[in-house]
Amino acid sequence: MIIGIDIGGTTTDIVGFEDDRLFSPLTVRASDPVSSAAGALGRFLAETGKSLSDISTLAVTGVGSGGIGDQLLGLPIVRVDEFRAIGRGGVYLSGVSRAVVASLGTGTAIVEVDEGRIEHWGGSGVGGGTLIGLSKALFNVSDIELIARKAANGRLDKVDLSVGDIATQDIPGLPPEMTAANFAKMSDDATDDDLAMAVVNLVCQTVGMIASGAAKSTGKDTVVLVGKLASFPASAEVFKRLSQLVGLDFRIAPNAAFATAVGAAVEAGDI
Repeated sequence: MIIGIDIGGTTTDIVGFEDDRLFSPLTVRASDPVSSAAGALGRFLAETGKSLSDISTLAVTGVGSGGIGDQLLGLPIVRVDEFRAIGRGGVYLSGVSRAVVASLGTGTAIVEVDEGRIEHWGGSGVGGGTLIGLSKALFNVSDIELIARKAANGRLDKVDLSVGDIATQDIPGLPPEMTAANFAKMSDDATDDDLAMAVVNLVCQTVGMIASGAAKSTGKDTVVLVGKLASFPASAEVFKRLSQLVGLDFRIAPNAAFATAVGAAVEAGDI
């Protein structure tokens, strides 16, 4: 069994592979990297009925992986560069070999993958942390799952100014429902759900346009989106509209929230 662990700033993701089959991805929260990683591994084993002796490879990655020693619960660890883990996880889950992979974490990392070659293209400070911070400031909610549920019920036309709101005639290449200016409409009767949708739209549009630039500059026609924010139903709608606008294939990877942990396992286990 191959285990991949992505140790983030606030959460840790863990996945298992057995006979090249992904199973039992889960997330835990803890105050420090060692507790988070050990807790994730312990919970994973308890929920799957596996034991430490079943593990052949234990791969770790993420910003918190530097706080882990050479072993975890007595098992030697394999360290995987986070950008390689993002790239490997993104293309493995989406079934492509050439793409730009955008990882929507607290911020956003963008990685180019081309037939096994993986390079960090760049990134942005706009990401899931932006979503949570703005949501807390605007409607006093910081739980990301609750934000996702509220956004799914929100109306963007209550907050954002669209092309159709200001254009006096059709503009080739710009659908009337496309955002012309984020938060520029702000109806007095906008609800918290509407604000949640507008924040998701702002963050995903920003990330999507940066990723679009990365794809076009590197000759790629596919953008793979990973990370917890990418898996929001509201995010899928934003990226669908962007795909039509810029002429690129935006794909939200299956198990997008666990892509970096998947990439660590795939890289270390040579899956």
